[in-house]
Amino acid sequence: MEFWNSTLGSSFILMDILNECRSPQLLCATIAALYMLALTSNGLLLLAITVDVQLHVPMYLLLRQLSLMDLLYACVVTPKTLMNYIREENTISFGGCAFQMFMILTIGGAEDLLLAFMAYDRYVAICQPLNYMVLMRPSICWLMVATSWIIAFLNALIHTSYTMHFPFCMSREISHLLCEIPPLLKLACADTSKYELMVYMMGIMFLLPPIAAILASYTFVLGAVFHMSSDKGKQKALVTCSSHLTVVVMYYGAVMFMYILPSSYHSAQQDNIISIFYTVVTPALNPLIYSLRNKEVMRTLRKLVGRCISSQKL
Repeated sequence: MEFWNSTLGSSFILMDILNECRSPQLLCATIAALYMLALTSNGLLLLAITVDVQLHVPMYLLLRQLSLMDLLYACVVTPKTLMNYIREENTISFGGCAFQMFMILTIGGAEDLLLAFMAYDRYVAICQPLNYMVLMRPSICWLMVATSWIIAFLNALIHTSYTMHFPFCMSREISHLLCEIPPLLKLACADTSKYELMVYMMGIMFLLPPIAAILASYTFVLGAVFHMSSDKGKQKALVTCSSHLTVVVMYYGAVMFMYILPSSYHSAQQDNIISIFYTVVTPALNPLIYSLRNKEVMRTLRKLVGRCISSQKL
């Protein structure tokens, strides 16, 4: 078996998913439109929460972090995919591949933990409203944000370093849209069975506790909501919680399919569809799910648009 010298001067060949579909121009235009939507919607949501003092509360602090993560997520993969299609070149350097994997694992891991903290925020707001400003004071919120980023960073650093240290075979073709652990391990010329088991176990440890925390939080939340006497308060709580649960289902469903489900149960084509979903589609939809059903955010966005129109007229 020949080995490929995996140095910083080497490169991989990514799967050309755009040219392999029946309508590459249509798919390229769709991905580009979703990318622009992700940039615009997350950028506007970040701006709205930053400039409006009334939105400087724990729920929106965490939502701002989610928008930042989605913005970064969209920028890690989509520009490279579109440029590869335009230039008809699907290579990515060894260093670029490692950086892409590290960023995806960091952002994805941070979002995984942040969604659990957001569920806890809703639990405290609805089930313990009198203690909300104590349990969710600014120092606690920033601790939640820092914990999400630091744990995700360390996890990504370990996995990226270990994955990229394997000797790779002469075949440099990654049967995937981007650099992720499962498709890269298929190119390794060494025995990766123990590491694959470790990735599987780490995936379970990283995903199941947040999912359990989210399910526990919303079990208590739904119980409290159905005991509310005010129909207006009940409706507001259900709207907020349903938005968060929609995002949770989209994100965790895609990630569990990729990292928890054994590779024998899904093909490379299915993996690419799932990757597009959580790196392109989800970042574009998340801010819409949160903002369109949120009166406070929509009010702030209308003010910002009104100011822009007024300044242009002047």
